[in-house]
Amino acid sequence: MGRRRLGRPFGWLWAAYAMSAYGSGLGFGALPLIAVLVLHASPAEVSALSAVGPAVGALIAVPLAPWVEFRRKRPVMIAMDLTRFVAMATIPVAYAFGRLGFVQLLVISAVVAAAKIAFNAASGAYLKALVRPDDLLVANARFESTNWSSVAVGPPLGGAAIGLFGPVTTVLADALSYLGSALCITAIRDREDAPRPTDRNQVRAGALLDGWRHIMGHPALRALYLNNMLVSGLIMATEPVLAVLLLRQLHFAPWQYGLAFAAPCLGGLIGSRLARRVVARHGQYAVFRTVGTLRAIWLIGLAFVRPGGVGLVTVIAVELAIIINMSLYTPVLATYRLENTPRHLVARTLSAWSIGQQAAIAVLTALTGLLADITSPRTALTVAGLLILATPLLLPRPDQMSHHESEPARSHS
Repeated sequence: MGRRRLGRPFGWLWAAYAMSAYGSGLGFGALPLIAVLVLHASPAEVSALSAVGPAVGALIAVPLAPWVEFRRKRPVMIAMDLTRFVAMATIPVAYAFGRLGFVQLLVISAVVAAAKIAFNAASGAYLKALVRPDDLLVANARFESTNWSSVAVGPPLGGAAIGLFGPVTTVLADALSYLGSALCITAIRDREDAPRPTDRNQVRAGALLDGWRHIMGHPALRALYLNNMLVSGLIMATEPVLAVLLLRQLHFAPWQYGLAFAAPCLGGLIGSRLARRVVARHGQYAVFRTVGTLRAIWLIGLAFVRPGGVGLVTVIAVELAIIINMSLYTPVLATYRLENTPRHLVARTLSAWSIGQQAAIAVLTALTGLLADITSPRTALTVAGLLILATPLLLPRPDQMSHHESEPARSHS
């Protein structure tokens, strides 16, 4: 079977996604790195930059959701790309004039996080209108494979660029990638109809919560939402603690640390390419229950990492298993979410989803870091690994999906 063609407009949207994804891959961890190398920030300040900035960005994104919902999505995406471009571009400018400060990094972290949530909400709503329902899984799988390939390639190249050209190099590349993304979206020539609110009071206080109302009122989406918040939060919360364990206590070399996180990301190409075939053969529910469980059982392995080559192989194997299952699961989840959300609620639902996930990551990262300080990084990893083993209990039951899931052969033939 040949590669599924989704049309030129989707091609430009995918190119925009790839542009910003690879830019973000190059700039992965750039703000904390600048805080340490340039501003000599304390560990508490670096933790605040990683947790508080995105959390504030999530709060900013709450009132943006209705604004995104009732406007044409392409101009919103372009505006959010330009916002991120301007915000990130201020860093090399301030650095060049010797005016770069920690508060500036904190504000930029929040602005970029809010703009990312608004952009993703607009792009999800636009994708639902752009491709046929039968092509949603194919489109989401392509986005997922692009995301993981950018994480596999970007950080090693970014690290090399910082070593050769200085600490703000990758920030400039990331900023320019948002400009490139905006140009790709501008190249989409299809006419986009303006949203038509069902009444004249859509942008009201209650409209801010409509996304959460839809999620919580849909049994399967509610279960998937709560499960995803905890799984994503616990996995992301282990990254700073694991960095301390590997670099400070087990004395991994920087190249080993980079390899431990970059190499497993190639598994994202495997999982995302399998998504359509697995759903066609087994259905969405089987993916949610089986793969949703498999992505949660491996994290505990990080608590048993030892020094040397065996430890490096252990980290790579654990991360690879997690990423293969996550990259298979995520496009199926994204597709199911779009299929079961009315068009007039897509942007608010996706915003609510992202805000909840970002808040969970911030809270769990802070708590895990605090536990690591009180006890040890290995203890914190053990607790996170044990807690995540309970998350499959939150996955939807057959009766919660029975009225929403279509037959695999009919939906994805």
